[in-house]
Amino acid sequence: MGGDAAGVSGLSATAPVWDRYGGFPQLKARLALVLLAMCLVFAAWAPGMAPPPAEVPQIAPPVKDVAHGSAPPVTVSFEDDGKDNDLRFYRLVIERVKRGDDYYVTAVQLQRANGYPVAPALTVRLPTLALASAMLGTTGIAITAILLLAAIFISNYRRFDAEPGGENFRLFGLALLFVGLSTAINPKFAVLHEVWAAQLMALSFGLHRPVAAGEPGGKWIGAWLAAAAALSIRELALPFVLLMAAYALWRRSWREGAAWTGLIVLFTIGMTIHLYFAAAQIIPGDPVSPPWLVLGGISAFLHKVIYSSSLNLLPIPLAGPAVILALFGWTGWKSQAGTFASLLTFGYAFAFMIAGRANNFYWGVVILPILFMGLAMVPMAMKSLWKNAAGLRSVRGGARV
Repeated sequence: MGGDAAGVSGLSATAPVWDRYGGFPQLKARLALVLLAMCLVFAAWAPGMAPPPAEVPQIAPPVKDVAHGSAPPVTVSFEDDGKDNDLRFYRLVIERVKRGDDYYVTAVQLQRANGYPVAPALTVRLPTLALASAMLGTTGIAITAILLLAAIFISNYRRFDAEPGGENFRLFGLALLFVGLSTAINPKFAVLHEVWAAQLMALSFGLHRPVAAGEPGGKWIGAWLAAAAALSIRELALPFVLLMAAYALWRRSWREGAAWTGLIVLFTIGMTIHLYFAAAQIIPGDPVSPPWLVLGGISAFLHKVIYSSSLNLLPIPLAGPAVILALFGWTGWKSQAGTFASLLTFGYAFAFMIAGRANNFYWGVVILPILFMGLAMVPMAMKSLWKNAAGLRSVRGGARV
């Protein structure tokens, strides 16, 4: 194939089949570069349009505890939390549950006492993480986190190996995965639901082995279990599961599609039960949450990703384009992983453009591990577009493409 390419005047070396932009005609490549450039320029300015994260309720440590019944108040050490009252709040909920208090009574009491919204019932987090943390304790949670991180890296290493061309992006991709998981590595964030949902989604992505449309095989049970765990902790994992279901059905993998659809049904039932118990604790006059439908546009999406990641250490004119490049990178890899991750990251980007207030910036955590890996494919994608835009079009199988 290399000899065929060399025999065609003015053409570059043969483009690998996994290089989505390798066969773009000149006009299409130029249009793609122009669109990318426009997005990069806008992203360098758009984050500045978003306000800084809103202040959470100012609670002097320790967080006010409303004792349940005659039980003694709980004391928790918050010396490593700084001014992050959300971390203090979640730890206090866990301590109350650990001593035997009802989760829903505890959560609503503490939200009400400390100025957090109570209504609608959706403001009350799913109980899974608090119950698991109370049962496992600090040591058990730490061990679980270490094992989960190891499983994430091993599964994604193998996922890169299983995809065409994946060995070219494997090491850089795993390094970027580590960056995306930086929040999870800090023990003080172990009480954040988004952190665990993000890790479990990354594990599900790494474990998934889809096949081409209509072909038998594929491995998805491990991915299903990891995604189910993510969904049981934070409902923000629902778009991931919805895409898994749609992707399986589009590939005509009916058994897998039925399994993902069944998970959505189970989640709907579980969420209905959760909202019922949470709503039972709400009383007239409870503080009401402002609407989550904000329509913040691209600046809202970039705001969530930047302020919930290590990108907040960079100047805004650099951080914004880095997020766009991560989205762009996934589109350049023509593989099952590349296609799914492209749809997933663009889907979350759109969702974050229309939902979430400024103080919901931490929602961005759920997509960071998968999003950041997209930067590994940027060099290949940029090189192919640049060559084709310049007229040095690639060939596949000895013919122009």
